[in-house]
Amino acid sequence: MLDIFTLVLIAFSAGLIDAAVGGGGLVQVPGLFAVLPQQTPATLFGTNKFSSVFGTAVASWRYARQIDIAWKLVVPAALTAFAFSFIGAMAVSYIPKEWMRPLVLGLLLFMLGYTLKKKDFGALHRPAHIGRRELIVALAIGGAIGFYDGLFGPGTGSFLIFLFIRFFGFDFLRASSAAKVVNLSTNLAALSFFIPTGHVLYQYAVPMAAANIAGAVLGARLAMRGGTSLIRRLFIGLVSLLIAKLAWDTVQGLL
Repeated sequence: MLDIFTLVLIAFSAGLIDAAVGGGGLVQVPGLFAVLPQQTPATLFGTNKFSSVFGTAVASWRYARQIDIAWKLVVPAALTAFAFSFIGAMAVSYIPKEWMRPLVLGLLLFMLGYTLKKKDFGALHRPAHIGRRELIVALAIGGAIGFYDGLFGPGTGSFLIFLFIRFFGFDFLRASSAAKVVNLSTNLAALSFFIPTGHVLYQYAVPMAAANIAGAVLGARLAMRGGTSLIRRLFIGLVSLLIAKLAWDTVQGLL
């Protein structure tokens, strides 16, 4: 019972953070590994995806009700993300994750530096005209980030937010809402692998899902009230934490 209570608190916190700017996995995945160390990694990842997908879905719905989402860009990105996330999950056993950490660390450092240097980055919503070029870019973003999420995962939401701002002129609030929809797609793709293979602990995943939903409702509400400036600050904080974590993991892997 204590394990479930602890995981419910963790899931609530993860849902709140994830709804605002992504990165809920930074809280929930280590929490699952700490509370249930006897379980296999695949089972813990499957339990994480099951519990978090509901919070992501609720956050996406709440954003869609109040934020004008560019569906012509988001839907193609979400569809390719779904397909490539499944492919990435199948490629996990062939590509060592140790190869990914330095590359992802470099990309996160670039994102952080770019965001800090350009003070107006994501401050204004100046959406690009949606033409053939933009649709191709959306498909490429969905494919690349979907594959990455299926293969490795950390920072998926942050990458999506950055790319939606950089290529489509979104502000942080609208980029975060678009990222939620695409991230929902990659989570569903992962579940289409984890559920049939029996890698979900439902006795933990179901109460965690309820807590994740509650956290997501609060997180989306805070994000929409705080607006772009709040999400920018959270984004910078989250990317900084990701950099620290990946740097630590890289150093540990070399020792």
